[in-house]
Amino acid sequence: MNIVVVGDILLDVDVDGVATRLCPDAPVPVVDVSGARDRAGGAGLVATMLVEDGHHVVLVTVLGSDEAATRLGGQLAGVTVVAGPSGAPTPVKTRVRADGHPIVRFDEGCQRAPVPAVTSAMLRALDGGAAIVVADYGRGLTSNPSLRAALARLAGRIPIIWDPHPAGAAPIESVAVVTPNWAEARAAAALLSPAPSADSPGELARRLMSLWRSNAVLVTQGEYGATLARSTGPAALHIPPPETRVVDPCGAGDRLAASLAAQLAAGHDLTESARVAVREAALFLAGGGVGALNGGPRPVSGHSTGLRGNDAVALARRVRRAGGTVVATGGCFDLLHAGHARSLAAARALGDCLIVCLNSDSSVRRIKGASRPIINQLDRVELLLALGCVDAVLVFDEDTPEKCLNMLRPDIWVKGGDYDVRRLPETPLVESWGGRCLTVPYHPARSTTHLADALARVG
Repeated sequence: MNIVVVGDILLDVDVDGVATRLCPDAPVPVVDVSGARDRAGGAGLVATMLVEDGHHVVLVTVLGSDEAATRLGGQLAGVTVVAGPSGAPTPVKTRVRADGHPIVRFDEGCQRAPVPAVTSAMLRALDGGAAIVVADYGRGLTSNPSLRAALARLAGRIPIIWDPHPAGAAPIESVAVVTPNWAEARAAAALLSPAPSADSPGELARRLMSLWRSNAVLVTQGEYGATLARSTGPAALHIPPPETRVVDPCGAGDRLAASLAAQLAAGHDLTESARVAVREAALFLAGGGVGALNGGPRPVSGHSTGLRGNDAVALARRVRRAGGTVVATGGCFDLLHAGHARSLAAARALGDCLIVCLNSDSSVRRIKGASRPIINQLDRVELLLALGCVDAVLVFDEDTPEKCLNMLRPDIWVKGGDYDVRRLPETPLVESWGGRCLTVPYHPARSTTHLADALARVG
């Protein structure tokens, strides 16, 4: 899927270490540095997240001509970058962390720059995307009139997700959804008269939707989830997050915007897309957040990490980089039953993570007929993720999982004991990268068809 990301890009530097003592000349911790690494920030972070999710990403931005820009370019592997000159130093944000906890951040060159020029190549790159994410970090790009006109032309045709910044330009009219966090929403509300109640995120979201003339506003509220207001809905909707333990909230807004773009580009409803995005943002933070990106430390065995969600391709890469074993299985999983649960638990025991390749609703209909699936794909994803043995779910629209397998490249592909792995069409593909196809015990008399027939008799 082709997704375009537009916005300001910066270089993030993470300096990691441990702090076991205070400085003798000031009451501040001494951090013994164990390592430092660069990563793309701002719009670059959104782009790299989407690439790790398996999407084709075009990043439309401006770049400086300094050493930091060169380092930044090295962090955008897999991203198609279409950039003009920024005419300003590359912003650099350096975070120092001790034992995984942020201690201090240094910002260099992060002041607002003059509005940069936009090249014709940048404008052409906007076309062809299934969705656009505008990641505004207050550096002036979103104020460019030519860029705004091009985005306005596309707003009625494809979903545009606008992640605003207090120092940035106002969103263009008719974007699909604007995603301010609580502080950004309150700052924007200063323009409203009378001011909305600080105790009513729903009122705030509705008022901002009117101010920005957007189709929807999703106000994120950290541990309290998010509130969605839609122009077509009668009332604002509160979306609670899953229970997670969060050490560092950095990157949550970028993860949310990336997830929203992927969901809307796939044609899903905004309300359901927002639910998925809130869940994925929370699970991203629970799994270590930005500190676990680009090879950062992340345990891969067991479920204490909270690494659960739809970021299946990124999960497979992280587990593989850490030397773990990636296990995958596939199917429709329409009406989960005890046989499914036992087979999935057995598959998970074979490695360090279990990814389920799930047939989409349209795929199930083609395979099993117009009356199926009984449970829609969003609910099937949620039910699978509720099982303690499933780490991630990857939905596919094709009739067979070959495309999923090529994306994941699992070490082990698991099927039920009623299959002969020697005759599976996936076996040559999995073995082509050194993987294995295995079976787990089959549980007779437990099937979706039997369960559906039983429910029909009850009805």
